[in-house]
Amino acid sequence: MEKFILNVEKRERTGKGIARQLRSKGIIPCVIYKNGQSTPVQIPTKELYTFMNIATREKLFVTLKLDGQEKQAILQDYQVDPVTGKLLHVDFMEVSATEKIRVTIPVVLIGEPIGVKQDKGVLQHGISEIEIEAIPEKIPGHIEVDVSHLEVGDAVHVSDIKFEEGIKVISNPEEVIATVTVEEEAEVAPSIEETVEPEVIKKGKKAEEEEEK
Repeated sequence: MEKFILNVEKRERTGKGIARQLRSKGIIPCVIYKNGQSTPVQIPTKELYTFMNIATREKLFVTLKLDGQEKQAILQDYQVDPVTGKLLHVDFMEVSATEKIRVTIPVVLIGEPIGVKQDKGVLQHGISEIEIEAIPEKIPGHIEVDVSHLEVGDAVHVSDIKFEEGIKVISNPEEVIATVTVEEEAEVAPSIEETVEPEVIKKGKKAEEEEEK
């Protein structure tokens, strides 16, 4: 897992109005969680977007520098405007180097299946993330799954993935990651924008209620 560094400042005041004022000044309100406790903080939008453009595709460790101290954390959740897609709020989870944590890791499919090249099959994507439990240093940024060997009718399941010792798989081992079907059986999946553009974060929970914690 890659590492990143962000300089954060404590927020002395919270609330919807304060959050809107911060965003108008180019600052994103955030919260750091640990053991049921929360610390309101803020991070400049430009600095945070650099991190988010990677963290929404790749699991990252981040060092949060706060009041002369360094906290190790991962992205836990984030909130976006349902209309503009702009980032509104970010949640971090502080982690310990020696304690196991549960996280979901993105799945990346590698290669073109034989069944697609030779038999005009269609590659169908299953789950896009796998949940695991491990100490932070064991957690990969993403999981690569080679699908080049798949013929029509073949599938790759969670149970087929070999993980490093010390990683416990939480996801159902029978979950399908990818399969190759004949064209008439395939359902057309909506296209997904993989690149997170500055100013617009595509994924994340919708802001049904605009922050604040």
